[in-house]
Formats: sequence, C-alpha cells, structure tokens
Amino acid sequence: MTQLKITDDLHALLDVLPSTIAEAVTEANHSDDLLEVIMDLGRVATARFVDREIILRDQEITHADLDYVVERIGTFDADNRAGIERTLHRISAIRNRRGHIVGLTCRVGRAVYGTTDIIKDLIESGRSLLILGRPGVGKTTMLREAARLLAESKRVVIVDTSNEIGGDGDVPHPAVGRARRMQVSAPSLQHEVMIEAVENHNPEAIVIDEIGRELEAAAARTIAERGVQLIGTAHGNTLENLLLNPTLSDLVGGIESVTLSDEEARRRGTQKTVLERRSPPTFDVLIEIQTRDRLAIQQDVAASVDALLRGYPLPPEIRARDELGNIHIEKAPPMVKTFSTRQSTQQGYRRQLNGYDNKTTPPEPEVTSLELSPSTENQESLPTVKVYPYGVARNRLSQAARRLGVPIMLVNESSQADVLVTLRTYFRKRQRIIVDAEHRNTPIHVLRANTVYQMQQFLSDLFNLSMDVADFNDEKNYMGETQAAIEAVLNGERWVELTPANAAIRRLQHQMARQANLVSHSYGKEPNRRVRIFRDG
Repeated sequence: MTQLKITDDLHALLDVLPSTIAEAVTEANHSDDLLEVIMDLGRVATARFVDREIILRDQEITHADLDYVVERIGTFDADNRAGIERTLHRISAIRNRRGHIVGLTCRVGRAVYGTTDIIKDLIESGRSLLILGRPGVGKTTMLREAARLLAESKRVVIVDTSNEIGGDGDVPHPAVGRARRMQVSAPSLQHEVMIEAVENHNPEAIVIDEIGRELEAAAARTIAERGVQLIGTAHGNTLENLLLNPTLSDLVGGIESVTLSDEEARRRGTQKTVLERRSPPTFDVLIEIQTRDRLAIQQDVAASVDALLRGYPLPPEIRARDELGNIHIEKAPPMVKTFSTRQSTQQGYRRQLNGYDNKTTPPEPEVTSLELSPSTENQESLPTVKVYPYGVARNRLSQAARRLGVPIMLVNESSQADVLVTLRTYFRKRQRIIVDAEHRNTPIHVLRANTVYQMQQFLSDLFNLSMDVADFNDEKNYMGETQAAIEAVLNGERWVELTPANAAIRRLQHQMARQANLVSHSYGKEPNRRVRIFRDG
C-alpha cells in the first residue's frame, strides 16, 4: 500500500490574493482539489477544481486587484510566468497589446511524495522516460518526484525553464531532494541550457519539463546519444498525438513517407507509399497519464511506433492506484511458443509443424492484423496459430485461411510467430529475418509461388488437413468465391487467384469477370487449372 504525502504551501498563495478572494477559496473547503484561481479584468474571479469550477465573489476584477497580486510575487519572466519564493506556485499573466496585465492564472503547485511509486521500477531502470498528459493532470508533479527519487542514487540536474519544478527563487524547493537545478533566463534558450548541463556538470540524469520546441527536441536527442538518462514531459494525450506533432515527433523517432519498390509493396501487402519511423526514438519508454491514478505505458517506444504506423497499435501496459493506495498492473500476456519442428523429407530447406500441445491455450498476441476462426464443425477445436508472412502477400494468405476455415493470426514481428512462411527466393538469399528465425527454432515453410493455392497447401500441412477441405462441392460456392474476388479487385487488389476448378466452372468465372469489366486468364494444368482475375492494364 502506498501513502501519498502532499505539500502544497497553499497559505503562501492565499496571502498574495485579495482578502475577499482568499476567504472564498478557504470557505470552499476543497483545497486538495484546487487547481488554479482565475482573475481576469472585468470578470468575476473563479476557482478551478479537479472536477468543477466555482465563482469566488460577485464583484468584477479591477486593476487594483491585479496590482495587489503582482506587487506580492516575483518578477515575470519572458514567458509571462512568476512565482512565490520557496514555493511551487506559478502565476501566469495575460497582457494586452500595450503590455499591461489584464489577467492572472494562479496555479497551485504541490509536492506529492510517493506519486512515482507506480513507475519507480521504470525510473530506476536507467531508461529515458517521456511523460505525456493534458495540462493540469500532474505531469510536473510526477517529474519533480522522479527527480527527487533519482537524486538519491545518481547525479541529477533539473533544467527548470519556468521554475515550476524547483520553485521560485535561487534556493530549490525541498521537494527536489538532492537534485541540482539550472534556471533558464528565457524559454527560447532552454535547449542551450540543456546542452550546457551535460557539458559542464557531468550529470547521470537530466530532468526537463515541457519539451515544446524543435530545438529542444534536437537537444534531447543529443543528450540521449551521450548516454545520459532523460526524464521529460510534453503536452499530448497519446503516442499518436505526438507522432502527428511535426515539432515533437522526433522524440519518438519521427515519421517520414517512404516509396517502396513494387516487389517490397507486394511483399508487405501495402501501397507503394507508406509511413515509417525515421530514426531511433530519443525516449525508450512513453508514459501517458490518463488520470492522476491511472497510467498507460508503452515499454518499447520503437516497437509501439512501428506497430502504430502499420495500423496495428500495441496495447499499452496499464498501471492504476486504487482508493486504498494499492497499485495494480495489467500487463500484456507473454508470448509462448507451443510448437515443435521437424525437418521435412520432401524439401531439405522446408520446415513444418510437428504437433501442438492442446493442453496449452495460446495467448492473445500483442500485435495482430487479422484473426480467422474455423468455419467447419470438425475444425472448431483447432488451435490458433500465429503466422509471420515474409515476402508473402498477407491478403492472399488471409484468403487461403478463409477458404480452409482454419484459425490463424498474422503478426507483425517474426519473434511473435509460431511459424514463418516465405518464398523460395527470400529463403535462398538467407535474409536476416530468416536466419534469426532459424536461431530461435521457429518453423519455416517455403512456398514456390505467391499464390493462394500454394498458401492453401501450406495451411493444409500446418493443420494436418487434407486438401479436400478446400474443395468446393457445388457451383454456388465457386460463384460466391468468384464474386468476392471481383469485389476485392474492384476495391484495389491487383489480382486474385481462385481455387482450381473444372472447365465448366472456369467458363462461368471468366464470364463473371467480363461482366465486371475485369480481365481473367486460366493458369496451370489439370486438375489444378485455375482462374486469375485482375484489372485491365
């Protein structure tokens, strides 16, 4: 059980507010939930709490009220922020076109001891952490506590741009512990102070609040490449938000548009122009603060970005603190290998499945693109197999699985697969992925061609089925398959190959293709002669 100790020095903030406003805040009697007090010229003063907002007095704010506060706080910096000596409170100013203050946001700063217990293992792991969250959710509070925790065993330097982490004044707030604090004279110079901290003060970890400019993102990358642990915050709710932010996307590796060759596009089963990660991410772990007591964590930012760009986002690890202070962690289920291999006697380089332990229930995969369930009663007990297609068209493999009615899951990482399927060309070239799969003893199946029929043969071997399972016993099934193939081609598929059929069925398939203004040809020899449907030109 974790007990949180909160220090907010709220009396210091109330002392600089007009007495009527300070008394109204005290009477609200919800100081632990108070976020900020808003004072705008010509409007009523309001207090914002975690879940509500209240009016503090009926009289409108005057210039005298604003001057009363300004006279009792520190000097406003270039970012229009000021503080109160030896506290964590922040007062931000809104100015008119002539530079006169017409509004104040008085943010309550709190030191919450124990708030980082939920991610203590990540902080002490030595990996760089990026904390995301909407304004007011507690990013800076968690960052401050992380600096204190790290400073107990490492040399820590805080780059404190707005004095939010260490408080106003020359002496840092006790909440940062033994961490040293470097102040920044102007927000635009934050990146220079970040580099200066590394070059002059020999830190083992650097703590940065509100990375928001391109130069700061570049400085963070430079620091990370020098072997210094980084813990920083940025505005945004999710990893996807960060990727779409052109200024900050470099923190997680950045994205770029890549044009693939025809062969590579066919291998991936995608369009020729795709988005890919540009470089290794600056931060190793991403922490999304959903609420004050609930976090979503991406333990491997590189893998998460790659999966997101492919359209199959990795589910995050969820950590939550309940009302009693107990921490609960929901981890993704581990990947378990459940198959063994044997060498095929027909092909020296072909590996197949030897058997499956039906006592072991396969876990849900961390990244999946498709799940297919058995369509026949005698196959309902078949286990789901995770397949990694390397050089094999995913859409055709899915089509073959649907025809056979077998349960497969197509995964996006070879390390997650129960079996790897590839083409003879890639196998002969001894591609790195294939060599790595062999070292992991992952079964490898080699196809002669990138056709649905070849894939059906592979799946039949995989599940120890007879190819009779794939046979269509009536004309209705053949025509249904043909219509599905025509729709796939009309929706952008380059071509679709149908199940081998007799001459009468093939004649009807050619006729249906012509009616849809598509082209069709027959390939192969009897009894495996089949129709391929594609666009003209």
